[in-house]
Amino acid sequence: MQRTKRPVDDDNVQNSTNYKKQKLQNEITTIDRNKFVVEDLANEIFYEIFEYLDVHDIYKGFFNLNRRFKNLLIYSNFLRQINLSNISKNDFENYYHNILKPYSHRIKLLRLSNPFIAEIIFSPPRMMLQFNRLEILILDKIGMKFFDKISFFLKQLPKFHSITISFGDYIQSLDSFFSNLFHLWKLKYCKIVYETKRLCYPSLMHLSKYNSNTIEYLIIHGRFAFESLNSLLCCLPKLRYLLINHLGHNYGYIETKDLLPIKLKYLKHVSLEFDRICFDEVEKIFKTFFYYIEILRLTTNNDQAYLNAKRWENVIGSYMPYLRIFDINHRNYTLDNNLTYHDVTEQFNSSFWIKKNWFFTHQHDWRKRLNAGIFYSTDPYRRKDYEFHWEIDEENCSNFQEMNLHSVQHVLICSKQIKNIYLNYFPNVTQLTIQNYFQTSDVSIITTLNRIMPLEQLKKLSIGSNDFPFEEIVKLLRCTPNLCELRLGLLPMKETDLQLIKQSEHFQYISKTNKINYLDIRQLCTLNQMQLIIKLFPQLEYLKTRMKRKEIGLITKYLVLKTNKRAQHLFSLCISEVPKICLKELKILIQSENLLNDYFIRFINRDLHLWW
Repeated sequence: MQRTKRPVDDDNVQNSTNYKKQKLQNEITTIDRNKFVVEDLANEIFYEIFEYLDVHDIYKGFFNLNRRFKNLLIYSNFLRQINLSNISKNDFENYYHNILKPYSHRIKLLRLSNPFIAEIIFSPPRMMLQFNRLEILILDKIGMKFFDKISFFLKQLPKFHSITISFGDYIQSLDSFFSNLFHLWKLKYCKIVYETKRLCYPSLMHLSKYNSNTIEYLIIHGRFAFESLNSLLCCLPKLRYLLINHLGHNYGYIETKDLLPIKLKYLKHVSLEFDRICFDEVEKIFKTFFYYIEILRLTTNNDQAYLNAKRWENVIGSYMPYLRIFDINHRNYTLDNNLTYHDVTEQFNSSFWIKKNWFFTHQHDWRKRLNAGIFYSTDPYRRKDYEFHWEIDEENCSNFQEMNLHSVQHVLICSKQIKNIYLNYFPNVTQLTIQNYFQTSDVSIITTLNRIMPLEQLKKLSIGSNDFPFEEIVKLLRCTPNLCELRLGLLPMKETDLQLIKQSEHFQYISKTNKINYLDIRQLCTLNQMQLIIKLFPQLEYLKTRMKRKEIGLITKYLVLKTNKRAQHLFSLCISEVPKICLKELKILIQSENLLNDYFIRFINRDLHLWW
């Protein structure tokens, strides 16, 4: 009899976590009261402590202490899940020889986030066979050719069933990928992330012979040709979950032959984002494949037909009778026939929608333009990402305020003005993206943001605006003490102001307290600016930025010198948008001046990667 795992409930997980924390706190209190030394603690207490740590951190902290702790780690269950994301070259070498290599046969989940590490571990590719209990593999920034090599050995692993891959090189064709993928005969889950050159869509031509693969969950993050969707779905008879985040027209695509549609009776959850695909074409897909789905999430644009409530009632009632959740987000720049978004929202207030508890609202993305904006679903089915535009028509948008926002984890601020009367509160947000430098009604930007979300719990911050003052960025960083990842479009500061910035009270405080270890800056940075950056973010492990070709050597030398104590945690550098000749030039510099003894360097998609 096949065993069925009970779904994990978030409340149960939270209660279990709270119980563990309380139990651990009680143990710590007892330890403190009785002045026990570490060696007196029972193994069970260490196992509970280990649950809150990454395996690599456990290894660094305990493996070399003594024989007891080494055995504690070796004979525990923690070696079953390995996550190598942020690790230096030297630390990796030790970890590889002491843990990965001798105990590869015990690993069930392996995540490699560094583009160099995968090729080290699986060199030659047949080394994959040493991981004979591997079930889940997650690879970041690898090459398509490398995946072609290891896929032959992946299919020989008896328990392997889940793969997540992001490709570092630009993808022109998906034929070889899906050909290799469909030969993994026990695969249940696949997530693929890739980029293409400019606005291209990768070709996908030869799928007709694959019609019996085992994939149940498929997630595609990258440009995917709408013309290939029909062929792909016909190859996935056991599909349960489908997500594609960018479907558009590939006008050079030629369908080789008509494929017979199939009823995907297991398909329950579909999430698709269409770019300039008209409703007529999408409706054909609905009618052909989506009869049994229960959850449908759509992101659409341009075609006004998506806002026809009566048409949706007919499609859902006739071709998707089991649908429980209908979640749509539609952006249109101009509505025809003097139609406004208030009119559209009213059309979706009929008994058909009310009986199903499906509700909708809208925002305007242009001020004083009632026929331009975004129409989207609201309670109770909230997405994790939420865009705020705040271009509200005060006379007609009085019911704009929303309530159930607990599921939102990422807020994107797109407006150039925020009015306090339209603020919503997002209690569980951990990521914030600011696309424009916005004005507020009567208070500071920091105060306004704190009314929207608890800034102290943010983990990721992205500021895309080119005119967001550096002083405001610094103030914001002071209010986000748990921030780990920061992305900036520009550093709006003059060379003449750098010394004054360093001396400011906010700068001094942040440089001593912030936890940021990942920094991505899109602008060209000078050596003086880089010195300021390193002083402000002394915990940096990964840095991505642009540099002038003539300064690449100077800045790299400053960053990797062992005498530079401010950058002592840094071990990964990405110099973006440089000519390939810079790879050779930097290699010569490192070798001639003996800057690094053990390092990897590679050129990927106009980016130069250095790891040491």
